[in-house]
Amino acid sequence: MNRIEKDAFATNPVEISVDGPVAHVAFNRAAKRNAINDALLNALAAFFAAPPKDARVVILSGRGGHFSAGLDLAEQAEREPEEVMRHSRGWHELMDRVQFGGLPVVSVLQGAVMGGGLEIAAATHVRVAEHGARYQLPEGKRGIFVGGGATVRVGRIIGPDRMTEMMLTGREYSAEEGQSLGLSHYLVGEGEAHARAAELAREIASNASLVNYLIIQSIARINDMSRADGLFAESLSAALSQTGPDAKEGLKAFLEKRKPRFS
Repeated sequence: MNRIEKDAFATNPVEISVDGPVAHVAFNRAAKRNAINDALLNALAAFFAAPPKDARVVILSGRGGHFSAGLDLAEQAEREPEEVMRHSRGWHELMDRVQFGGLPVVSVLQGAVMGGGLEIAAATHVRVAEHGARYQLPEGKRGIFVGGGATVRVGRIIGPDRMTEMMLTGREYSAEEGQSLGLSHYLVGEGEAHARAAELAREIASNASLVNYLIIQSIARINDMSRADGLFAESLSAALSQTGPDAKEGLKAFLEKRKPRFS
């Protein structure tokens, strides 16, 4: 990397570094397969609430060969119903920050991508998996229901019928099965996901930042709208993108047969 800015706290459950326009965020609880506790959630929320100023893309990964095995049940205290609801809503707020914060997020999916880990992965925009990735929603076999947004995000990727079966049986999907279901967009060999993610991140970072922002903000929301409302929202996004300096640069670059240089 040409320039690295490391997080000031060596014991932070989330490690952060910046390489030009790409911010690298890594879960740092390898001994627990990056099981998610409140400290990790708070660190992730802090990053997405105020990402590095020059970052145009985020790569999200996990240390130690696993993305995340899900919620750290060993650290879960007994909660009253209201506390559980508020905790779940906190997850929803964070997942919305990941999905709609404005920065494209590329996830590196290795090893365990389970429970809350799969919920986080489903909120990212580009998912690169290795052949060793494994997907599961084990909550139903542990006497609990998902609370981090799986019914909305995972359910929309694989369909509610398949998610129902997945939770009832505790079924685990392989990397190849996950690729066919849409849980990943790219499937690469062992040890290749980080390089492929970096390649994709650089390509995404070269896009016009406004267009990236509109892609993130518009498409998922249009999917929630009626047909007529969605088409109108599409027109508004097109109007915003096609009337500024980036559009002029894109057209000029096309006519000059070169790659555009967006601000």
